[in-house]
Amino acid sequence: MEAVHDLDAGIEFEIFTGVPQWFFEESLSAEFVYRPFLSDIGLAQETPFKTDVRETLRRLDAFYPPDPEKVESLARLLKTGKSRLVMCDIAPLGIAVAGKAGIPCVLVENFTWDWIYEDYVEVNGAFSRYRDYLKDLFSSADYRIQTEPVCRPCAADLTTAPVCRKPRVAALQVRKKLQLGKEANVVMVATGGIPWEVTFLSRLAMCSEVFFVVPGMGEKMEMSENIVLLPHHSGLYHPDLVNASDAVVGKAGYSTVAEVYRAGVPFGYAGREDFRESSVLASFIEENMKGVPISDAELQAGTWISKVPDLLSMGRTRCDGQNGADQIAEFVHTLIQ
Repeated sequence: MEAVHDLDAGIEFEIFTGVPQWFFEESLSAEFVYRPFLSDIGLAQETPFKTDVRETLRRLDAFYPPDPEKVESLARLLKTGKSRLVMCDIAPLGIAVAGKAGIPCVLVENFTWDWIYEDYVEVNGAFSRYRDYLKDLFSSADYRIQTEPVCRPCAADLTTAPVCRKPRVAALQVRKKLQLGKEANVVMVATGGIPWEVTFLSRLAMCSEVFFVVPGMGEKMEMSENIVLLPHHSGLYHPDLVNASDAVVGKAGYSTVAEVYRAGVPFGYAGREDFRESSVLASFIEENMKGVPISDAELQAGTWISKVPDLLSMGRTRCDGQNGADQIAEFVHTLIQ
């Protein structure tokens, strides 16, 4: 959305999502209307590392097929607001609503939920009906954009580089706000947006030659000798924090991988054994980035700290080429001109 706005500042956005409004206020300079709305189920998480299969199926049973009255009312809302295009970040309900409203729809994905649920069919056969239903729904989108790392390549209208938000503030300015010097060794611990109990802070404190920045912790910024804890809504932009770091350690989710790739910093990354996308992301990191794999157990226990010297020795790389966000923006702009 920000990249589209960079091309045409007159375009406005109406966002239907369960993501908090502050995230978009922090990320966008474009005008937008925020509508809190459950548009997708995905997977219910017990922790950032473990899926709750039973709860996922309960939520899917309650959500699909979509309530026809809900689809109809949303379609009327889009037509009343004279929306010209619907973009779906793997939220299948948007495709159904766009079809009902007669508005073109763009699906943006590096995976779709039918592909994810396919991996769970052996665990519980009930996933097969959602796999089949969503496969048909995703295939009905008018345009399909796939973003690297792509999990299941298909005949897409566009395939792009990794998509991420762009840094806004120079690394030295960010470090100054964090009271960190230009020459300091800085490692950011990326929690991936899902709360989890960090139990290794005492280990970080013992690694006194390195400064650790940990977003998503507590209600306010807290600083000790070599640890900076930041709340989710800290006023410091996440891509700026990544760009100001010498290395990042954390769970390898799409947005974190894309931001670290773009910044060119080494990545100590942990995947999820129960999530099919993880192996694709790991392969991309191995082939295109500097990094060190760590296990879930190492990440949670903090024993990954022994690998920090190796990470810091790798240094930063230069990432050339277009951000996938700009590639998508150019494509989308041609559809609404």
